[in-house]
Amino acid sequence: MNNAHRFSRYDFEPTSFVDVLRWRALHHPNKRVFTFLTDGETQEVAITYEELDCRARAIGALLQSFVSPGESVLLLYPPGLDYIAGLFGCLYSGVIAIPAYPPDPMRLDRTLPRLQAILNDVQAAVVLTTSPILSLAEFLFDKAPDLGALQWMATDTVASGVEYGWNEPWIRPDSLAFLQYTSGSTRTPKGVMVSHGNLLHNSSLISQGFGMTSNDVGMIWLPPYHDMGLIGGILQPISCGITCILMSPLDFLQKPLRWLQAISRYQATVSGGPNFAYDLCVRKVTLEQRDTLDLSRWSTAFSGSEPVRAETMDRFAAYFAPCGFQREAFYPYYGLAEGTMIVSGGEKYTSPVLCSVEADALERDEVVPATPGGENARTLVSCGKNLGGQRIAIVDPETITLCPSNRVGEIWVSGPSVGRGYWNLPEDTEKTFQAYLMDTGEGPFLRTGDLGFIKDGELYICGRLIPKAERAVHLVLHQTEYPTYST
Repeated sequence: MNNAHRFSRYDFEPTSFVDVLRWRALHHPNKRVFTFLTDGETQEVAITYEELDCRARAIGALLQSFVSPGESVLLLYPPGLDYIAGLFGCLYSGVIAIPAYPPDPMRLDRTLPRLQAILNDVQAAVVLTTSPILSLAEFLFDKAPDLGALQWMATDTVASGVEYGWNEPWIRPDSLAFLQYTSGSTRTPKGVMVSHGNLLHNSSLISQGFGMTSNDVGMIWLPPYHDMGLIGGILQPISCGITCILMSPLDFLQKPLRWLQAISRYQATVSGGPNFAYDLCVRKVTLEQRDTLDLSRWSTAFSGSEPVRAETMDRFAAYFAPCGFQREAFYPYYGLAEGTMIVSGGEKYTSPVLCSVEADALERDEVVPATPGGENARTLVSCGKNLGGQRIAIVDPETITLCPSNRVGEIWVSGPSVGRGYWNLPEDTEKTFQAYLMDTGEGPFLRTGDLGFIKDGELYICGRLIPKAERAVHLVLHQTEYPTYST
């Protein structure tokens, strides 16, 4: 690959994503960075690198007038360009951004408690949003006085010229950029502290794994509030200097064809999502609709955030082969919010690696090769190899020692992409982010809570770390059930 076309290289060493966007705005001012499909199809709004830099400076200047660096600011936006400008406005002012889902008036019993839990955790004094969201939010204040007590600011009404009052903050690689809150489906959500250094390193890993060049075009429908949609869909395009097409996740879920239509229309080369998204397209896209698509330029179809299944890849590749999709485009990877986003990944333009093992042995945490397709065989999809500058270890969760190669253990990760810990949770931070091996003393490691093994350098995910009494039931369900993906 011609290194002259790689956009991970700068004429200086960036220390923050403020540096990255400012460099892009200086060297590629008129290039579109994002095109947002407002209806999920043909209606679009776009923003250039220079325009995004200008809006970020304006919002940053406004924040600097009443918020100190290091304080927390809550972001409550629908997906779109206003959200991206608000996020970078926070980065440009040196405050800690708290991306969160806006409360859904139709599901307040589910969405409002999560938002209040986050608010109680971070003690933010300011909320950034849009004028429409602000007008809708006022009726919530009776139900949630803590929201009403905050200072709300609609960033879509910031006056022109405010950007000239912006003062560039002093941001170090270890300065916090934002908090990524865990799902909180079974417990109170935890805010993962992500630094600018974490983001810069993880973006370099994504560039390495995806092999991104100046010719790439991204297409992302994922929720923009956490790892895959936030880092992969918003920060990574800026890091690599490419154009990215965006749409709301609701537009995709309502009509999955829209995702593939956008890839086809804009000739996107990089796009993806969880395993369920590929299955949904096979089920919902008709033969007549399929015949209108051109997926021949789609060279990186990443899959992560939930178990990657060989049968899903087979079905999708076979169904969409007539419109140019190639199975080699699939790019399974492993990642998690505590590791910023990506941990391991494969090689571009190579078919995903598969491994067949005996299911019964796997329930005993043993890795025993099996004949593919056999009655007791379970086929696992590799999530690739360790990417540069970090370490992946497979650890016995009981003895806290390294596992032999034929054993399943907990996946531990160390390196510059590992977050700084959980916000306001020192005990959980020590337990999860500061683990050391008992046999070698090596550490600190991030304990992911995921189970897996490494074979021939390839990482395979087997499930979650749960009590052994429940392990067999979990492993059986893990083969057949699809997790619910929340938007």
